[in-house]
Amino acid sequence: MSYLENLFSCKDKVVVVTGAVGQLGAVLCDAFLRAGAKVVGVDQEVSQNKVEGIDHYKLDNTDKKQVMKVFGDIMAKYKKIDVLVNNAGVSTFAPFEERTEEDFDWVMDVNLKGTFFCIQAYVNLYDEYKLKAGSIINIGSIFGVVSPDFRVYTDTDCPRKNSEIYGATKAGIIQMTKYFAVHLADRGIRVNAVSPGGILNPENPQGRDFQKNYGFRCPMKRMAKEQEIPGAVIYLASDCASYTTGQNIMVDGGFSCW
Repeated sequence: MSYLENLFSCKDKVVVVTGAVGQLGAVLCDAFLRAGAKVVGVDQEVSQNKVEGIDHYKLDNTDKKQVMKVFGDIMAKYKKIDVLVNNAGVSTFAPFEERTEEDFDWVMDVNLKGTFFCIQAYVNLYDEYKLKAGSIINIGSIFGVVSPDFRVYTDTDCPRKNSEIYGATKAGIIQMTKYFAVHLADRGIRVNAVSPGGILNPENPQGRDFQKNYGFRCPMKRMAKEQEIPGAVIYLASDCASYTTGQNIMVDGGFSCW
């Protein structure tokens, strides 16, 4: 194995990806699998798995007892978790004037509380199993850094404007990343975030007007291709990032620059 291959290698690392069945989750699972990792995908809907060759566990990350049980089972089977990717996330799209308390709480619970529960369970097991090195990668969003540009959204083909609560939770994820990077450094756990921009869905593409407006707003003049996101995640999981912690890598085609 060459110097660079060794630096970026994920061979035999045990990687846990939450929200593994969704668009980005499935892409991340596939990328880690191709990089030689042992991949464990957790999601509420494991029956909809799109990636062969990975281990799957059913998990509601808002249920603390369930998180502890599933992570305990994974650790008991593999004896370690090298990388935790907190990818699970949800949003709501109704106008904020019509926001229900139930929808508000749902987004908060999955995106923030669920991420915290997974980090908490992982760290406690990390200590119990006396592990020496680990990496936590939280999936943020450009909308945790900038506000959505309402001019991008159209009533004709994309009336569902990104919500205030989604952006607030993703900003919280980025701040939580910094918090845990500081508090877990002495234990040998690095904590970073990757914040994607808008990702084109090849199976159900966003409307033409939306894509055109988004491209006008983005310096690279287009939405991200789904295969353009995993590179940053694999970098943070690898030994190449051994001195990188507390960072939020924007993979957004420059969208957040202006």
